[in-house]
Amino acid sequence: MRLSLFSPALVAALVGYGSTIALVLSAAAAVGATVAQTASWVFAICLAKAVGSAFLSITQRVPVVLAWSTPGAALIAATSGITMAEAVVAFVLAGALVALTGALRPLGRLVALIPDGVASGMLAGVLLPFCLKGSAAAQALPALVFPMIAVFLLVRLKNPALAVLAALATGLSLAFTFGGSSLPALALPLPTLTFIAPSFRPDVLIGLGVPLYLVTMASQNLPGFATLRAAGYEPPVRAALATTGVLSAISGLFGAHTISMAAITAAICLGEDTHPDRAQRWKVGVAYAGFWLLLGLAGPLILTILTALPPPLMTALVALALLGPLMGALTGAFTPPATRFAATITLATTASGVAAFGIGAAFWGLLAGLAVYALEKTMKP
Repeated sequence: MRLSLFSPALVAALVGYGSTIALVLSAAAAVGATVAQTASWVFAICLAKAVGSAFLSITQRVPVVLAWSTPGAALIAATSGITMAEAVVAFVLAGALVALTGALRPLGRLVALIPDGVASGMLAGVLLPFCLKGSAAAQALPALVFPMIAVFLLVRLKNPALAVLAALATGLSLAFTFGGSSLPALALPLPTLTFIAPSFRPDVLIGLGVPLYLVTMASQNLPGFATLRAAGYEPPVRAALATTGVLSAISGLFGAHTISMAAITAAICLGEDTHPDRAQRWKVGVAYAGFWLLLGLAGPLILTILTALPPPLMTALVALALLGPLMGALTGAFTPPATRFAATITLATTASGVAAFGIGAAFWGLLAGLAVYALEKTMKP
């Protein structure tokens, strides 16, 4: 294990954790997770990422870097009227569907039939409301949020991957020095996994489980495979889907949402500086797994610090973290001319947040977009 393998692995792990941990906490709050359940969520998903990254990298001899589903966390955070026990069933279903996609070719082909523009429109509709909340957060706490935004914009000019992490560091510094937040008593208790007995609700399976599966596949797994392919590796598609799906289903019982292939953080680990021999570069996945295990063990300490921050600052951080994914989703939604109107309908319906029959807006947005797309395709000569 060369020293050069550890540096990109550490940066990738810190970027992945620091840039979206606030969104995971928002998702946990949206489903009414207790403090213990939230800590279990974070620990379980860190363990799943560590085990999956190490297993796939070692067995496939390919540098596999896994991530938690950021759009999936945003989707969960946008829900209402769902308990943690009910959400667990959706998490398990989403993981099972990912695994089945790798095992059953017809299911994979069925997902592939969804137009990219419509899928991106659903993702954009999920992300947009969170980004819009950033302005209100800046108005509520300008002394802390505006400097954080300034740092984000400046760092992004040089290194977009580190921009959110730099904003988080700025927010922490300002909050605990000038923002009136008190640094809590710091301790390092060992994290524990809390089993959450599932509570079955069909509308939650349809309204949260299915969209969670779709956004994880379309917005995380497919770009992740493309990133590996661009780096000159043949992605182990079936093995990766089976591994991440099974691990997601298991960790879902302890409160964690889905894990998936990484794209941005994976790109950090795939450069020539990691290892001059491409055949040996798979070892970075093992180093990356080790850092995620350490982050999981440090979870109680990190969560104690983050929960002491003012809510507007956390809201602003989530908004900044989702600007990049929103930009990518909007680009994907409106680039294909044939699906632009259908994507617009999908985005508008999903962003409305309106649920019907207990089923969330993301499902209805996808359904509306597919209906409009099918109508246009049928009626146009």
